Amino acid sequence: MASPKAFLLAILGCAFLFSGALAARALSDDSAMVARHEQWMAQYSRVYKDAAEKARRFEVFKANVKFIESFNAAGNRKFWLGVNQFADLTNDEFRATKTNKGFKPSPMKVPTGFRYENVSIDALPATIDWRTKGAVTPIKDQGQCGCCWAFSAVAATEGIVKISTGKLISLSEQELVDCDVHGEDQGCEGGLMDDAFKFIIKNGGLTTESGYPYTAADDKCKSGSNSAATIKGYEDVPANNEAALMKAVANQPVSVAVDGGDMTFQFYSGGVMTGSCGTDLDHGIAAIGYGKASDGTNYWLMKNSWGTTWGENGYLRMEKDISDKRGMCGLAMEPSYPTK
Repeated sequence: MASPKAFLLAILGCAFLFSGALAARALSDDSAMVARHEQWMAQYSRVYKDAAEKARRFEVFKANVKFIESFNAAGNRKFWLGVNQFADLTNDEFRATKTNKGFKPSPMKVPTGFRYENVSIDALPATIDWRTKGAVTPIKDQGQCGCCWAFSAVAATEGIVKISTGKLISLSEQELVDCDVHGEDQGCEGGLMDDAFKFIIKNGGLTTESGYPYTAADDKCKSGSNSAATIKGYEDVPANNEAALMKAVANQPVSVAVDGGDMTFQFYSGGVMTGSCGTDLDHGIAAIGYGKASDGTNYWLMKNSWGTTWGENGYLRMEKDISDKRGMCGLAMEPSYPTK
């Protein structure tokens, strides 16, 4: 029989081997994460100014990957997250560059009327996707400029112009960023879609994307641009009413404000976004359709402005007809659309 001393040494030896194995595994995991970060940097052409910045970004990247993998491993959700172009940003940094810092929804709105008020829900199509009808331009990317309001308003305007004239024209967000400086619209510092519609009306329309290209920065207004498309007015969808929003979206793309600042929005990769969500409106997108997923979940189809590497090739599906009247992430709180 082994002596107590020998037994103790055996235990200590096992503990040493076990701790050594854990350390080796941790080192291996870290090496794998370093390689993954390097691969991610190459994929997104990310370059850091120095080793200290790279080390800091690596720690953020590692924490975000852990969050994403933990979220997906839970396996009880209808959507999933992915390691996208925002993976080396903290959530605070993401909010500062991608959401609408100046978004201040109007507490008192002048009633605009709602032309789809008397449309019967039963008469609406079960599903609609304005992309299939040629009323949606390709996904755009707002970059490091907080002007989602301009992209949302332009997407809705491009839609109604196509529906009314038969021509799909990619219009200039930059003209709004540079020239629309009334109301809440402050270029890269944020704005409101309704104020953008007011500007388009007053300005006599918007010029083309190619005629006034996007720079992702505030610049001086280039006056004298030739108008390529016009609208006559705009209307607000009755607030907190997904049925009313459905009536509008069945007839045209609609500008929608959402709370798009949390980590599930930051790393959304696919599926129908469900579950808890904030309602502090800080991001403008466009509702371009609705439908029903294979598991029976009703959803809204949204066009975002964060490039094609985010979400479902730049698009997002959000649960429709939820119990909260404000809609998923507040999407039913402040929808509006331009009129021709």
